[in-house]
Amino acid sequence: MILALFFGIWLLTMRTFFIADAWMQVKLAFVILLVFYHFKCNQIFKELQNDVVKHSSNFMRLFNEAPTIILFSVVFLVILKDGVNWIYGTVGIIIFAILLMMGYKIYKRLREK
Repeated sequence: MILALFFGIWLLTMRTFFIADAWMQVKLAFVILLVFYHFKCNQIFKELQNDVVKHSSNFMRLFNEAPTIILFSVVFLVILKDGVNWIYGTVGIIIFAILLMMGYKIYKRLREK
């Protein structure tokens, strides 16, 4: 993570015109979300080492899917930045994530019955 952030910042300082593109700003927002996710995982890991369990297994299952969706979004933005309208794609990915979580909730209710 540290190397990826270092080289990403280095690339942006060499090619500052990338920052003006809207797709790059959205991509950077997703990268910042991943960095926060990483620190949250570290916090949860330290809590679990001290036998402090604050989150349910259901939360952890859903929390585990977040980086996959975010990384897929980043790759999607980079590949299709000039192709189809990436805004519709990003909204589609967010809707997909919501549907995925709703499906999990429905499955959980069916499993508990």
